[in-house]
Amino acid sequence: MSTLSLALQDSSEMVRRNLRHARRNPSTLLGSVVMPVVLLLLFVFAFGSTLGDGLGESGRDIEYVDYLTPGILLLALTVGAMGTSIAVAVDMTKGIINRFRTMPISRASVLTGHVVGSVVQSMISTVVVVAIALLVGFRPRAGVLEWLAAFGLMALVSYALTWVAVGFGLMAKTVDSASNLPMIMQILPFMSSTFVPAQSMAPGLRWFSENEPFTPITETLRGLLLEEPIGNDWIVAVAWCLVIALVGYLWSKQLYKRDPRHT
Repeated sequence: MSTLSLALQDSSEMVRRNLRHARRNPSTLLGSVVMPVVLLLLFVFAFGSTLGDGLGESGRDIEYVDYLTPGILLLALTVGAMGTSIAVAVDMTKGIINRFRTMPISRASVLTGHVVGSVVQSMISTVVVVAIALLVGFRPRAGVLEWLAAFGLMALVSYALTWVAVGFGLMAKTVDSASNLPMIMQILPFMSSTFVPAQSMAPGLRWFSENEPFTPITETLRGLLLEEPIGNDWIVAVAWCLVIALVGYLWSKQLYKRDPRHT
């Protein structure tokens, strides 16, 4: 059997390991659904009428729940990535990763198992969030191709964020710190066009919102699901995802190669 085949076999086994853990401990998957759904319900039913009126001033003639849901889906992906950081930190603090290092398995398979397992869980959580959004009034106008493109983009976003989360998990000294370090990834969607258009923000915040990664990603997903013009946002969104994934992968790889005696 070739080296590549062995690496794929080891990675497949690690993915199954992480999915078995997720099935035995559904709180992580539940957590990545609860927070986005609570925010969805809060903003639609408590603030929706006021914020929805503001959409007209930005030239958008859509219901607020339709405007909000794409951003909520991305928020669910950031919460899912935080769970990966904790899972990696647990493996590190319990010495399981050090034990894997001594076994005749592909070294890359351990992190690959965490990343692929996390992406699968995140996509499951987005399906649940979409179902709940439909119940509260979300009415997408996307066809089959647009839905496939939307889920492809969300999988790419999840993949990119998860590599960064793996780095946070490897860097963390404790499980508690691993749960706090990825908070910045959860803050960024709040400073994007998730809840209100960037044009309605104060000048400084508007500049930040228009130049941070989650705004073009949110606008691309919104355009796909609501059949609105996307323009160049999809190019910027994909470029951000690739850059984040590359930086997260190289950072995680470097941390993973450290001498365990210094971790």
